[in-house]
Amino acid sequence: MGSGAAEILFERRGAAGIVTLNRPKALNAVTHSMVLELRDQLTIWADDPAITRVVIQAAGERAFSAGGDIRALYDLGKAGRHTEALQFWRDEYPLNAAIKSFRKPYVALIDGIVMGGGVGVSVHGSHRVAGDRFQFAMPEVGIGFFPDVGATWFLPRIPGEIGTYCALTGERFGIADACGGGLATHHIPSARFAALLEGLTGTVSVDAVLSAFAEPGGEGPIHARRAAIDRLFAGDTVEGILDALDREAASSSADAEFAEKSAATMRMKSPFSLKLALAQVRRGKNWDFETCMRAEFRIVSRVIQGHDFYEGVRAVIVDKDNQPRWQPATLAGVSEAEVDRHFAPLGADELRLP
Repeated sequence: MGSGAAEILFERRGAAGIVTLNRPKALNAVTHSMVLELRDQLTIWADDPAITRVVIQAAGERAFSAGGDIRALYDLGKAGRHTEALQFWRDEYPLNAAIKSFRKPYVALIDGIVMGGGVGVSVHGSHRVAGDRFQFAMPEVGIGFFPDVGATWFLPRIPGEIGTYCALTGERFGIADACGGGLATHHIPSARFAALLEGLTGTVSVDAVLSAFAEPGGEGPIHARRAAIDRLFAGDTVEGILDALDREAASSSADAEFAEKSAATMRMKSPFSLKLALAQVRRGKNWDFETCMRAEFRIVSRVIQGHDFYEGVRAVIVDKDNQPRWQPATLAGVSEAEVDRHFAPLGADELRLP
């Protein structure tokens, strides 16, 4: 792994196996080696009778985890090393599935930003605790990618069309909206996290410990707009949703400004990614978890051979000019057949899940 501190730490404290994401300078972005190490450790703890619960936390105050190590994947793809890049997702998605099916309580203590790959190692756990700095987002359509790590499954299961709104705008969710949408199960003030962790290392049930510390989440600004979101984001095409937003924006309704802002935000994203993300949330609604994960692997296998992911990462992360030149540049240029192609079976290359 090279010199310096380990990227991910494991310790046993009392009845708890404790995981610490330990790349605070990189906002705890999840690397390939972290994925492999976490998977191995969970396998060990699953069979260890002395460990009755797993707790995952993160070093530093800014981020739980701002995503996967996108820059490393970009570099591999640009160098034509697609098989190597794909191995990251081939390992990451089974980890997401292993967390989802983990037989013991899996408690994520989320304080700070949680996006992309960070969502994948937290949201599938049995308990998700939002601290004061909690900020959730799936902003992938802004870098020519798509909401993955199981988003095909969890976004359609947020009440109403809030998951569709999340996928197409990349809007951030605070504590209240995360609790209201089931992304977080508890809100606990950050100042109490140390005492909470101490409580979780004992033999008292996880539910009882969390209940003793939890505080109401309240109603967030996104859920306050739930009626408008359900109405405006119900369409089965991105064009239809934008038309609905444009009509609302031109009206004198209380939701006009919200609609105008949402439409403007969507128009900055990759047209292809928008169509892909909408197809995901519509299809994922009727799929089981494993079908969703296999679909995401099918999609990523094609996306890394395309244009927009590299252009989006270039514009946002590499050159930081925020001027991506998407191909196709318009929604009209993205055919339904092209979207469907990304969901097509991979034959011998299908994702294998535990």
